[in-house]
Amino acid sequence: MPRRVRQPIAEAVLDELWHSRAGVLSTQVLSEFYVVATRKFATPMSRREARSVIHAYAAWPVVPVDPTLIVAASSLEERHRLSFWDALIVEAARRSGAHRLVSEDLQSGRRMAGLAIENPFAVEAR
Repeated sequence: MPRRVRQPIAEAVLDELWHSRAGVLSTQVLSEFYVVATRKFATPMSRREARSVIHAYAAWPVVPVDPTLIVAASSLEERHRLSFWDALIVEAARRSGAHRLVSEDLQSGRRMAGLAIENPFAVEAR
């Protein structure tokens, strides 16, 4: 799906999470955002801009990646045949008490670790 189509969808999801105060992030997701925003965007953000965005998202609850989370994610990875990085995100969401996980990297409609997986870019999500 082209960026021009994906961007308004992503913005709508983020707006909903801001207004409902339901957003939760992990330190991994914030780290990945920084790398992608400053190195992989067609027009990369400045490091200063990316730090500013991360600072804004610090208003949300943040689940730190720690050894216990890593071990739990490795078990989830094995059980569900996920990439380790996706399992880490799922496990952080579970730890936060979330019931819904929004990710473009997991199968929309799937249930895992007590979470409903939602891919906002999937055809059935629109």
